Amino acid sequence: MSPRRKVDDTTADYFTRTPRPPRRWGLTVVSVIAALVVAAALTASTFMLVRHESDRRQALTEAAALGYAREFMTTYTSLDPFNANAYTDRIAAQATGEFAKNFKEKQNAILLQVAQAEPTTGDVLEAGVQRWNDDGSADVLIATKVTSKSPDGKTTIESGSRWIATTIKEGQQWKISNLVQVI
Repeated sequence: MSPRRKVDDTTADYFTRTPRPPRRWGLTVVSVIAALVVAAALTASTFMLVRHESDRRQALTEAAALGYAREFMTTYTSLDPFNANAYTDRIAAQATGEFAKNFKEKQNAILLQVAQAEPTTGDVLEAGVQRWNDDGSADVLIATKVTSKSPDGKTTIESGSRWIATTIKEGQQWKISNLVQVI
């Protein structure tokens, strides 16, 4: 046999195509699924964070409205006949809307009643937001107890009442826009 025709079995045949090994899809599929899970986790985390912040902001607003309503009602039910003018000025400064209008109309009569009354101490027993109105105000239901002494100073008199105070935030300050005693 001539050297030209000598065929070596170890040499590759350049004219025949050798099949490639089958492609492994396992790593690609796992990578895509992991990326989708990470994207879903990020989306869910973002949604939960936004919802948490919204709930926190609402809770802070509710706590501020309740705190203000408690403070106001303690001031409103604590009468000091020796400082009646200061009492009416404090209440008028915290009033807005319909309550301010009604209080201004009756301020002189209220001043006379406070000056002639016995000193009282008002306490808020409990308060809760009844509902939020469309204008951003809150109707707060408040249970109060008023303690006073008889004119001779020997007997303590306690009375309770319930109120619905409508609080609204004007600028950075909460004010009372309506106050109704619930019977």
